[in-house]
Amino acid sequence: MHLDTDRLTAAVAGRDARFDGWVYLAVTTTGIYCRPSCPAVKPKPRHMRFYPSAAAAQAAGYRACKRCRPDAAPGSPEWNHRSDLCARAMRLIGEGVVDRHGATGLADRLGYSLRQLERLLTAEVGAGPAALARAGRAQTARLLIESTDLDMSRIAFAAGFASLRAFNRTIADIFACAPTDLRRRAHGRTAPAPDGPIRLRLAYRRPFEPNHLFDHLAAAAADGIEQHRHRTYRRTLRLPHGPAIAALTPADDHIAARLHLTDLRDLTAAVAACRRTLDLDADPVAAAEALEADPALGPAAKRTPGRRVPRRPDGAEYALRAVIGQQISTASAATVAAGLARTLGEAITDPEGGLDRLFPTPAALAAADPAALPMPASRGRTLLALAEALAEGRIDLGPGADWERERAALARLPGIGPWTVEMIAMRALGDPDAFPVSDLGLVRGAAELGLPTGPGALAAAAESWRPWRAYAAQYLWASDGHPADRLPRQLKE
Repeated sequence: MHLDTDRLTAAVAGRDARFDGWVYLAVTTTGIYCRPSCPAVKPKPRHMRFYPSAAAAQAAGYRACKRCRPDAAPGSPEWNHRSDLCARAMRLIGEGVVDRHGATGLADRLGYSLRQLERLLTAEVGAGPAALARAGRAQTARLLIESTDLDMSRIAFAAGFASLRAFNRTIADIFACAPTDLRRRAHGRTAPAPDGPIRLRLAYRRPFEPNHLFDHLAAAAADGIEQHRHRTYRRTLRLPHGPAIAALTPADDHIAARLHLTDLRDLTAAVAACRRTLDLDADPVAAAEALEADPALGPAAKRTPGRRVPRRPDGAEYALRAVIGQQISTASAATVAAGLARTLGEAITDPEGGLDRLFPTPAALAAADPAALPMPASRGRTLLALAEALAEGRIDLGPGADWERERAALARLPGIGPWTVEMIAMRALGDPDAFPVSDLGLVRGAAELGLPTGPGALAAAAESWRPWRAYAAQYLWASDGHPADRLPRQLKE
């Protein structure tokens, strides 16, 4: 991002948390880098340096602040709201692709040479893929050090380090202390259970409106795959090294996450999946500037600021469930998805009870008997065609996907029209400007707010909401009071 020094200096003076994760403040007199909102620093402007990533600050020789923990700041919305090469690369690095396949594997997946990719990332974020992945490994290691009682050799392996020596050196370079010192400080605050789940605090930018977000996820939950219990959304995850279960609970200033992992190496991917599901790296302030200025939509946006787009941790799963849900109710779609999971999904064990299946893989669905699918034959053909395209890699709905290319590929499949394409773009690909203009709930919400209801007229009215139309859609759906955004009273308790 462009570093406007005057604006960032003012942000530091005002301890503006909106800039956390967008940019990192380094102080030349201390050799430490912080969040712009850090309460521990009041440097003079001439001692400030700004970096677009934690990796860039680390590469310049700065160590992470022990008070504001800049490495744990929300991710930059730049990578959440863009689909260019750098944004796609950053999302994949955040998923742990470099740790599993190396920087060359990342470049191959994106279709670029490693040299090209390094040059572009260094120009954009101040560091290449290896340095960015190293910063991610350090954060994963810190989470494991502070939230588990695992020995350091297992943590080093789980975080993706090649050796214990490299692990110790990286922790010393970034945090200016030994791993045991990090653990000693953390355990002075809270001692983790020796054999329990990993417990984390997931940061987000304020404002944050959790009710619509969690209500939607819970109302659309498929039994056995997802559940809502005691204000917590729980679901199964399919991760690179095995299945996992995540439990997510809204708290005052964070999301409390509880993770049961088959393999600790999947911590990075699990955290990324949770953040993606709850849209935690969104920029609510930028969206609000566009939406609150609209005469019709503005009052609703001002009443409940900080709405997020409910998503799914796995893009392929959401796309398949979107086809399942064509022309039927949300509850019926969830029932069908649960049934397919029971017959075609992998069985898992839930230490807390209630979840027992992963949603079927595209390959498993592609191989299913069309006559056995609990849906009309035409929709079954669409489901199998999509599953086959996903299984063969002809469609990619993962974090590194090119949004427009995948939109076009989806539209070429029989039975997938503009509504399905835009819903997949919104909830699977994460495009903040996706807008299913013909959706009945959007049309009803538009009528409630005095907006035009015809597809052409509503699309024209929505032009001023770009590039945040997916967030505008959340306000329209909420205005209509759609059943998918409400929970029965007993589920809220």
